[in-house]
Amino acid sequence: MILIVSDVHGAVAALRRTAARGAILFVLGDLINFVDYRTNDGLVADVSGRDFVAEMVQLRTAGAFDEAGRLWRRHSAGREDELRRRYDELVETAYEQVCSALAGCDAYVTYGNVDRPSVLRRYLPPEARFVDGEVVTIARERFGFVGGGTVSLGTPGEVDEADMATKLELLGDVDVLCTHVPPAIAPLASDVIGGRQKGSMAVLEYVERHQPRLHYFGDIHQPQATTWRIGATVCHNAGYFRATGRAVRHD
Repeated sequence: MILIVSDVHGAVAALRRTAARGAILFVLGDLINFVDYRTNDGLVADVSGRDFVAEMVQLRTAGAFDEAGRLWRRHSAGREDELRRRYDELVETAYEQVCSALAGCDAYVTYGNVDRPSVLRRYLPPEARFVDGEVVTIARERFGFVGGGTVSLGTPGEVDEADMATKLELLGDVDVLCTHVPPAIAPLASDVIGGRQKGSMAVLEYVERHQPRLHYFGDIHQPQATTWRIGATVCHNAGYFRATGRAVRHD
């Protein structure tokens, strides 16, 4: 049995319970939590305060991304280095905590758009394997893993479409594709609570060309659709683990 989660976003206790079930575990990115749009909790609130987060969430939910960017620049003006140091400290602590939940678990972990891949790799326990642009064979099934999210805010976990396509083509044919980002199918790539579409054309083109049996992904927390068929491929959103605490079971 394989259990699949995505968008953990700091849900350490729930991840530890899932890891303790004794199954192989796939973690499809976004392990730490900068902002929970439902509660305004996260690293940004810890550093910049909940009132600032509430204003930022309101703007982004309304689709006012340029204004949200201006708000951040006004907020950080003159203290960029101070804020960067504080965020770096909290990110290190967040990865130490969430990765500790995987201790003793046979896990395969890739990264999402909010992740810092180099820090994530450093804190993974020995039993957990970082996977990106590679194939893992389990019980005669070929699982292809590609990490990263679409380019939006300039975070370390974002990958442009050309690089995404290159990583996908390294896989060749697989039975199951595992990514963080959804294919560029509007109902799969659009959040019902604001936000812009975040689907990848490179992922869609790979699925159309190679037709894996299944495609698991995350990234979209409140998608318009959780499953979709692209030819012979069934696509399935395995998140939002921070909210549900539930893993998708792959037999």
